[in-house]
Amino acid sequence: MNNLSNLNPKDFKTEINGKKTELYILRNIKGYECAIANYGGAIVSLMVPDKDGQIADVIQGHDNIKDVINSAEPYLSTLIGRFGNRICKGRFTLNGKDYQLAINNGPNALHGGPTGYHAQVWDAIQMNEQTLVLKLNSPYGDEGFTGEMSITVEYTWTDDNELILDYMATTNKKTIVNLTHHAFFSLAGVANPTPTIDDLLCEVNADFYLPTDETSIPTGEILKVEGTPFDFRTQKPIGQDIDADDEQIKNGNGYDHCFVLNKKEVGELSFAARIVEPNSGRTMECWTTEPGVQMYTDNYATGYAIQHGCTAPRRSAICFEAQHFPDSPNRPYFPPVVLNPGEEYTQRTVYKFGTL
Repeated sequence: MNNLSNLNPKDFKTEINGKKTELYILRNIKGYECAIANYGGAIVSLMVPDKDGQIADVIQGHDNIKDVINSAEPYLSTLIGRFGNRICKGRFTLNGKDYQLAINNGPNALHGGPTGYHAQVWDAIQMNEQTLVLKLNSPYGDEGFTGEMSITVEYTWTDDNELILDYMATTNKKTIVNLTHHAFFSLAGVANPTPTIDDLLCEVNADFYLPTDETSIPTGEILKVEGTPFDFRTQKPIGQDIDADDEQIKNGNGYDHCFVLNKKEVGELSFAARIVEPNSGRTMECWTTEPGVQMYTDNYATGYAIQHGCTAPRRSAICFEAQHFPDSPNRPYFPPVVLNPGEEYTQRTVYKFGTL
């Protein structure tokens, strides 16, 4: 197929509501690759080396468009919007007007709704070997949100094996926005079955986290990680406390919580998290301008099929969803998520891959 991931671009071609889907492959000077579908901005392959130079796919995806659309995990390595994470009971008030969103996660709204940005065909322009630009017009009333929003997401795959995501959005009417990418990383390499992340060494640059209720909505508290299973200020194995006898762990069925990132100033691009896969020696760092990162340890995977006959058992991936805090529209003291006409929403998140 003339690419490291053995993906066939023809397998990603279809037409949805008059818009064509395609596969785009970004390749850096070292020959390593990142493959992206313009359906949902899904990253379907990310080929990087281990400490011995062995190349493997370190992201969970699918090898054809039909499986991307019908994925058992609808958010598998896709873009998320208009509002990432959960909104309590799908309700919020803006400018004195009440809004009701679709309920698609227990009693709550999740990830922009069933037809959110993960399920849209984005307009795509591959600028060069290493840059893909995706654009989407989100109409007024889209999944219940107010305002017509124009979104641009630029993917850059650098020669240092960094995947840089640059987001920009504008609106014609006051609205709320919380964009993210739901990449499911498996640094050991996808396989049948893909290994669990229990032995993955993890560090998160956060002194505080947001506890949740049993429906994964923030309680409103901002608590210290110190003395809890959420203390990743120094590197430790993911599996060390993932099944701890702890109310928060039980509420998330593992880790599914937003960490409040340590920042010197609002909006700075700063270190968020680092993971190390001890067997392969692969590493990944996450840097972001966002105030939080949702760490999700793939607690609900069932062993469903992913690319090339591989499978995704429970806890075979980890997600670092850089974002504003969940349920922010209902928590005025959380960092603001309102976007006004004339303003520009921006975000930069970087996933940098390396080896020990």
